[in-house]
Amino acid sequence: MISNFLDKIFKRYPRKTSRILEIILPSISVFMITVSFWGSILFPVHLAYFIIFFDVYWLYKSINLAIYSFISSKRIKEAESIDWSQNCKNLPNFSKVYHIVVIPNYQEKIEKLKETIDTIKQQTIGPKKIFVFVAMEEREENVKEKAKELAKYYKEKFAGIFFTFHPDIPGELKGKSSNQAYAGKKAYEILIKQKKLDIDYLTISSVDADTIFDKQYYAYLTYKFLKSEKPHTRFWQSANVSYNNFWDVPAFTRVISFFGSLWRASLLTQGLRLIPNSTYSLSFKLLTEIDYWDTDVIPEDYRIFFKAFFRKKGQVDVEPIYLKTSMDAPLSQTYYKSLLNKYHQERRWSWGISDDAVYLKWWLTVRDVPFFKKTYLITNVLMDHILWPVNWYIITISANIVALLNPVFSMTTLGYNLSRLSGFILTMCLLALFILIFIDFNLRSKQKKKVSKFRQFLFPLEFVFMPVAGFFLSSLPALISHLQLIIGKRMEYKVTEKV
Repeated sequence: MISNFLDKIFKRYPRKTSRILEIILPSISVFMITVSFWGSILFPVHLAYFIIFFDVYWLYKSINLAIYSFISSKRIKEAESIDWSQNCKNLPNFSKVYHIVVIPNYQEKIEKLKETIDTIKQQTIGPKKIFVFVAMEEREENVKEKAKELAKYYKEKFAGIFFTFHPDIPGELKGKSSNQAYAGKKAYEILIKQKKLDIDYLTISSVDADTIFDKQYYAYLTYKFLKSEKPHTRFWQSANVSYNNFWDVPAFTRVISFFGSLWRASLLTQGLRLIPNSTYSLSFKLLTEIDYWDTDVIPEDYRIFFKAFFRKKGQVDVEPIYLKTSMDAPLSQTYYKSLLNKYHQERRWSWGISDDAVYLKWWLTVRDVPFFKKTYLITNVLMDHILWPVNWYIITISANIVALLNPVFSMTTLGYNLSRLSGFILTMCLLALFILIFIDFNLRSKQKKKVSKFRQFLFPLEFVFMPVAGFFLSSLPALISHLQLIIGKRMEYKVTEKV
């Protein structure tokens, strides 16, 4: 009854209800950031307890990250030692399975595209089981010449390699989502309508132009696909890590990428917390049934998952692939431009909060979806987006702000001990950091680029940059995205430069 009523409200006032939901969530972030300033005067005691509670919560998150990262790293090491190619070839219907790889790109260097395509060609399952679709933008200068060069270089290397040229279509947002939606539809025309392949045995992968696959990724994916009881309601996600150029990027970027890589790896062992991100795979049949990626959004990974989840009444799940898929951290020609590149990447990622209004609407109005499952998924996504710009302010400066703005309260027992207690709790997080450094070292042990032991020894010292890097390369870009959404200004897609 409630869902029916809300559905009518959303249909009667579509723009107003969407704007209300859009504004609520980033406004909570702004409230939590600013409360340290005005709350220090109005209710310092309650604020002090909130800061202590949040510090304990941050300690819990740090320990949680260390534990799940360790478990994931152990499972990744185990999976890397298994011959997935041999395992999947022994399964029924192996000969029917093919994989579609969509590589959306715009103004990417041809050498960078070759690096990605080469890792697909080197897959142990064999390149003849893979169709590659290089999804280009028609507006890119000399794009047809680039396609011809790649076509000549990879002629007859795969089951097929195709090039699509996405035109500027009115009503679409320029970016990854609209580009690969166009490529996905072309793949359907070529592979299903023309080549008459069985769509029941096809997967499709959304692949960034800087993706370096483990050589067993598609063998592992084939195994998971054939062993799954419901392969047509499944996504598959590996550990997306930023290890391609780990030692080339500025220290500030390296520190942020360090935590991002381990966080994404830890999600593999956290059940419903795992949601597709960046490079992922799904059933091609599922993609066609939900009408491909949306063409009016920028962040496409969470959007395509929740679109499938609610259309299939909550029957869609994400299965982990315990292998590393490595990508570039933002790097440019100069130190400053590299940092600016990382800033814009975080801006684009944090713009994911713009889709939360849609997820909330679906949560409120779509019926016959398991309540606990949808609530758990949505709650975690909302919490991640809301706290993205908030975490830094509370754990770094809020305790000191209270003492600075309310010297009378600072003379009380609670006020006097607030900064000390907060500092003690956060210092305990260093134990988790040391564990994470060890886990990260093991995960990067097979990197192609080797660096001296002395430089690796010095790496932990770079974490002294965490407060500065956390503010300028995580909290600030997220806050600006939130404020931009509040005032109703849309974001344009900016490609992360790769060198």
